[in-house]
Amino acid sequence: MKRTSLTLIQPLMCTLLLGTLTFAHGGMEHILGTVTAITDHSLSLKTREGATKTVEFDGETRFLKGDAAATVKDVQLGNRVVIHAHNRDRSLHAAEVRIGTDAAPGQH
Repeated sequence: MKRTSLTLIQPLMCTLLLGTLTFAHGGMEHILGTVTAITDHSLSLKTREGATKTVEFDGETRFLKGDAAATVKDVQLGNRVVIHAHNRDRSLHAAEVRIGTDAAPGQH
């Protein structure tokens, strides 16, 4: 009886934990990487895994450098960034871009 209860409780606990983690990011994708390209409406990043991701932004996107407000003009090639993005129609759209205050390794 105990084994059956444990078998039923474990999947439920895993589901609750994963749901909490998703809610913590507000359903957004969390992307870390080094900026490889900048356009008027998007940033391209190379992630730690070596993948390239392009994330769109607009006037609603919030840019921060440290704790201070920033703009896309503060983003430079080689900057490390953390982006919180919504997945909209198979593309990523940034809600927030946090610009690192240190250069990526090899960018000194």
